[in-house]
Formats: sequence, structure tokens, C-alpha cells
Amino acid sequence: MLKQLLPSALLTLVLTLLLGLGYPLAMTGAAQALFPHQAHGSLIEKNGHVIGSGLIGQNFTRPIYFHPRPSATTAPDPADPSKSVPAPYNAANSGASNAAPTSKSYIEGTKALVAQAKAENPGARVPLPVDLVTASGSGLDPDISPEAAEYQVPRVAKARGVPDDDVRALVAANTEGRTFGLLGEPHVNVLKLNLALDARWPASR
Repeated sequence: MLKQLLPSALLTLVLTLLLGLGYPLAMTGAAQALFPHQAHGSLIEKNGHVIGSGLIGQNFTRPIYFHPRPSATTAPDPADPSKSVPAPYNAANSGASNAAPTSKSYIEGTKALVAQAKAENPGARVPLPVDLVTASGSGLDPDISPEAAEYQVPRVAKARGVPDDDVRALVAANTEGRTFGLLGEPHVNVLKLNLALDARWPASR
């Protein structure tokens, strides 16, 4: 019996140390050395202070800023912890609504988002992109499509008091292409774009 148990116990110990400790430490070290920015959470700083991450969206609502896509994340209701309330881009509770496309509440909610987007962007010159009225699976998507940014250009330009084409050029400069030219779709990071807006045309407070 001991002859069978001892090799098994030793193998378990060796694999635990190798794969449970050694491998994670090696990968963490490699990531820190090769991709330090990404390994630390792709943090974005302004004036020496961390203001967000390039991987997690933020809920911009002012007219002078580009708005992200909707977020279905929630948080406990302060008045009743057994219930939840909407909390857009709550990184502690990533997730989608899980509502079916045929759900009455989902359909009504989407219609409300469509009406809101159109009301906020009366000068839009392109059709309303779907990502401005639908949440992502994680609820934390930091990016919007170039079409979603273009839809908001007239509103942002008017609120900033600058020409549409100047804002449009800033969007183009902050549009990232497909990874390796093949993977994914072109996208615009909303936080980075809004920071670029403030750097180019400082917002009045």
C-alpha cells in the first residue's frame, strides 16, 4: 500500500509546486517584463492620478463627452440589500441582463434607449448604431464602434463649440484598427477619446 501511496503523494506535491506555484509566478513575471502596462490593469492616469482603466468603461452622460454603450450591471440597493439597482459599469458585478430578445421588458427597454439616443443626438447624420442601444455581455465594454462615435459627433461638437470636422478628425485619430489587421473590429476607447477631447478643448467646469 505504501509503495503505491508514496509515488502518488510525491507526484501530487511536485505538480502542485510546478503548476500551482511555479507556472503562475513565471507567467506573472513574464507579463510584468514584456507587457507591464497591461499586467497592471491598463490603468490610465491624468495629472499623476489613476482615473480609470482602458479595459473598463465609465458612464459618461454630459453632452460634451462621447457616451459609452449601455451597461446592464447592478449593485445592491442601499435601502434594501436583498434587491438590486442599476449601476452602470460596476466592475464588481460584471454581467449582462440575460433577458431574451423576445422579452417584453427587454424590448421596451431597448425602445427607451433608442428614444433617448435620438433625443440626445438630434443632429446625427448617420443611422443609430446598434451598440449605442445594447449592452455588452460583460456590461463593462470600454469601446464603441466608429459609427457610434460618428453618431455623437454633432452633439459633442456643438457642446464644445468647435467644428464637426475637427471632432471627427479627433475620433479618427483615436480609432484603433483590427488586431494584426485581422482580429476583431475597429473600435474607439471612450475614456481615451474623452481625455483627448479635454486635452484639445478643455471643458468648462
